[in-house]
Amino acid sequence: MKKIHTLIYGITCLWGIIAFASTMLLFVPFIWSLGILSEPNRTAWTIRLCKWWMAIFFPLAGIRVRIKGKQVFKDGENYVVVCNHNSMMDVPLSSPGIPGANKTIAKIEMSRIPLFGIIYKRGSVLIDRKNESSRKESYDAMKKVLSQGMHMCIYPEGTRNKTNLPLKEFHDGAFRLSKDTGKKIIPCIIRGTKEMLPSDKGFYFKPGKVSMEFLPPVDPHAFASTQLLKLHIFQLMWDTIEQGATEYRSNEYD
Repeated sequence: MKKIHTLIYGITCLWGIIAFASTMLLFVPFIWSLGILSEPNRTAWTIRLCKWWMAIFFPLAGIRVRIKGKQVFKDGENYVVVCNHNSMMDVPLSSPGIPGANKTIAKIEMSRIPLFGIIYKRGSVLIDRKNESSRKESYDAMKKVLSQGMHMCIYPEGTRNKTNLPLKEFHDGAFRLSKDTGKKIIPCIIRGTKEMLPSDKGFYFKPGKVSMEFLPPVDPHAFASTQLLKLHIFQLMWDTIEQGATEYRSNEYD
């Protein structure tokens, strides 16, 4: 039975790759052409095109999406959005799932992938974690994103959570950015992507349901330090993930 499951999920993985690559090719020329636009219009159109792309890819791949809490985003305001990170599926879900123009902090290596790198660079603030000057430049770039009225999406765990715990320890960057700019933080809980595309399995993809849940904004001015803000968000997200686990497993998606 285990061999049959492995074969089935290997076939679905192959189909997922084909669906992702073929639909990507439809949008690469349009996203590349957005280079003629200035910010924030360039990113706004990139996100709009990515929404259309995912609207095709997700159904083809058997992915059902639910997004809860979009109403916490208020017109005329932009935010630092912090998400838990379980899978490579998180970014294709979160970038088009966040209401409005947004960029994601992302490692520079992925931008070197042919064709996909074009889309990746359009929607990201790139960082070379091995380079100290790159880290500083990326921080300044994130502040610029916020000053241009866009949301900045950050995965404060830094890398995918390969543990059995709800979250890994958070890095300071997202919370220092919030304190320095005064922008509120919207925590976002991503569910289902770890089971769909786990980091500990090779050629494997399990179609199913995934979700994003946006929590109410947290004002950085209510906290005396970056560390207190970080601890508050960490505990808030930890508790929400644990409390919502049973409800998530039992819910059927529309």
